[in-house]
Amino acid sequence: MANDHDATLRGHLVKLLTGGEAHADFDAAVNALPVELRGKTPDGAEHSPWQLLEHLRIAQWDIVEFSRDAKHVSPKWPEGYWPETKMPPDEKAWGESLLAFRRDLQAMCDLVTNKATDLYAPIPHGQGQTVLRQALLTADHNAYHIGQLIMVRRLLGAWK
Repeated sequence: MANDHDATLRGHLVKLLTGGEAHADFDAAVNALPVELRGKTPDGAEHSPWQLLEHLRIAQWDIVEFSRDAKHVSPKWPEGYWPETKMPPDEKAWGESLLAFRRDLQAMCDLVTNKATDLYAPIPHGQGQTVLRQALLTADHNAYHIGQLIMVRRLLGAWK
């Protein structure tokens, strides 16, 4: 029975990480965003879509790498978690950021679904963090900023 509970929890975590049940998922938030709007910050918003995408990518990468690599060094807070510019340097950078976000999201899902991963064990190089906590943190952080990205798109007239 405990094994069933473990598999169920891991499955729920993947659904939470990949979204789409209670709100729009990452792909819905970024798909078909016109190139000319990626660096625009609408009135009433603090960040452009590019800044939000890069922040999502950097923060998720940091959480994943911390969770699996004792030698990982996190960026300096807060400036290391945000891009320096409102506009992507080029269209290639936007695409690379999307791919990196998806790759790291898959890495977190793989970590969670790996039966060898003890979700409850403290991460040896951490300060009490567990993989379960890191997965929940990733899902929570991503949901928050994906919501912001959708709001920015609405303000820019690029969301239906």
